[in-house]
Amino acid sequence: MERKKSQARVAVSKNGPYIVTGGVPLSKQTIAADANGDSTAWTESGNFFQAEKYALCRCGHSKNKPFCDGTHARIGFDGTETASREPYIDQTTAIDGPALMLTDVESLCAFARFCDPNGKVWAQVAATDDPAVRAMFLRQVNDCPSGRLVAWDKATGAPVERELPVSIGLIEDPQENCSGPIWLRGGMTLVTADGFTYETRNRVTLCRCGESRNKPFCDGTHASIKFHA
Repeated sequence: MERKKSQARVAVSKNGPYIVTGGVPLSKQTIAADANGDSTAWTESGNFFQAEKYALCRCGHSKNKPFCDGTHARIGFDGTETASREPYIDQTTAIDGPALMLTDVESLCAFARFCDPNGKVWAQVAATDDPAVRAMFLRQVNDCPSGRLVAWDKATGAPVERELPVSIGLIEDPQENCSGPIWLRGGMTLVTADGFTYETRNRVTLCRCGESRNKPFCDGTHASIKFHA
């Protein structure tokens, strides 16, 4: 599921920030919840100044968040990247349904919880021949920011993904009272500190609390430590 690369690029620096090039728009993306506390939608706000190049904090301790202020060097931040470099499809568990299939890479979970409402997407996939369930299932799967979950059309073999603008979102999670990861959207090039280029994907979330055990990707730790940006 390799996507066409845009000019937007994020380079992970060794034990330092994410270096963003290509004039990528940067905004706040907030998880909206219903009366039951279930994640239901994304709301965009707080557009930041858009520069051709900027550095985003990934140690979690900058006093100029979301931007790097050099604190990583003063605190001896260990940003060692430990995530798998295998393509998404080679890491997946697949769950079959009558019309759609769901693939899942649990290690990429960013704890946004769009998968949970309405009986959870892992159960919904079994009823995707029902138009109402199909629509609900696709909305919830596509709201997953990390790309952990992907829906596939069984008739065509193609992923069913919402087109996202090439942009970066800074996730906020009021329901969990924390700030979430950096959300790369629309197919951005992501390069490791040692020069490896990851598969280009529509949805990727990067750690910005500094504590993920799956760096550079988010593993949901921000929620357990109540990280605030």
